[in-house]
Amino acid sequence: MKKIVVILLMLISFVTVAQEKKSKNKKAEFNVNGNCEMCEKRIEKAAFSVKGVKSADWHVDHHDIHVIYDENKCSLADIKKAIAKVGHDTEDFKATEEDYNNLHGCCKYERLK
Repeated sequence: MKKIVVILLMLISFVTVAQEKKSKNKKAEFNVNGNCEMCEKRIEKAAFSVKGVKSADWHVDHHDIHVIYDENKCSLADIKKAIAKVGHDTEDFKATEEDYNNLHGCCKYERLK
């Protein structure tokens, strides 16, 4: 009986570990404020500066970015913070006034308070 209990506990622990395994190709999409192709280059460059980002594609017309990243190396929050650091607001992280003011004139989007 003890062997059965031990085997069941081992199986449960293996299943739990398997479920916690993070994806190497996690896909995500979120909004990023910006206006033009210069913004696109800056936003994508900021996303790629985060170790683990494999793909980043920001769409000027929809103001959303599609990213593929390795969850073992970075988080979605890391990517959003890097983008905010170059002056572009995301859903969860806002650029500082200083970073926003460093943007080129045509790149200054309307900020929501």
